[in-house]
Amino acid sequence: MELEKVGEKTYYIKNPTNIGIYKIDDENVYLIDSGNDKEAGKKILKIIEEQGWKVKGIIITHANADHIGGNKVIQDRTGCEILAYKIERAITENPILEPAFLYGGYPFKDIQNKFLLAKESVVTSIDNNLPKGLEYFTLRGHFFDMIGIKTSDDIYFLADSLFSIETISKYHLFFIYDVKEYLNTLEFLKTLKGKLYIPSHCEATNDINSLIDVNKNKIYEICEKICEICKKEKTFEEILKSIFDEYSLTINPNQYVLIGSTVRSYLSYLLEENRLNYEFKENRMVWKNE
Repeated sequence: MELEKVGEKTYYIKNPTNIGIYKIDDENVYLIDSGNDKEAGKKILKIIEEQGWKVKGIIITHANADHIGGNKVIQDRTGCEILAYKIERAITENPILEPAFLYGGYPFKDIQNKFLLAKESVVTSIDNNLPKGLEYFTLRGHFFDMIGIKTSDDIYFLADSLFSIETISKYHLFFIYDVKEYLNTLEFLKTLKGKLYIPSHCEATNDINSLIDVNKNKIYEICEKICEICKKEKTFEEILKSIFDEYSLTINPNQYVLIGSTVRSYLSYLLEENRLNYEFKENRMVWKNE
């Protein structure tokens, strides 16, 4: 983990999940997300304490476990408040909702792991509680009510609204809850005017336009792949297997629920766009490109 100063009051910790830091005064800071687990939380606290700062609060961009995994240890040790928006607050308070939602039922043991299941923490609504100098804006699509944060230094923390070229080239599919809203968010990102943009899983950059196009083009590519797969009737499981085979991906419990949920989101989007249809045959739901 490396601490980088990017504004008068704005810092971030370079990490697999980048952590934002905003100084509200000489001693106190707010974090933007808390890392993927207890160990990440401890490392973040160590960096904060080395600077002579105290954690006053944590602002959650969204409730995926890799963004809230450090919540509990940091809150237990500092007594800080945790702020989250709408559905993200409910999931942060009740993390079992993430693997349950992804699986579509009670989550089996192998998906109750730190990558999908964080520890519970006490959370307050972000509305009317955000410190002076910070603004939030919605970034729907990746998760239910994901937000980004703008600091008084014109630094934008963009959560999981963008994924890196390296990630997209390697995995092709990235988790999306609502494809239409994700595309709308990509259009919104083009309107932002900031000094620096910090997505959670990308390098900080002062120009996000090319990255927006890469993310958008990959979504369109996946849509075309699914429509091609469904030229013949396919069940969801058959579509999922075809996607994994097409991109030479290896299925495991985490990928099954993450990519499985994402493929279902694509199917819903393509149905709404009148590019796919479904019917029930012999007690099987089949999808068809007609």
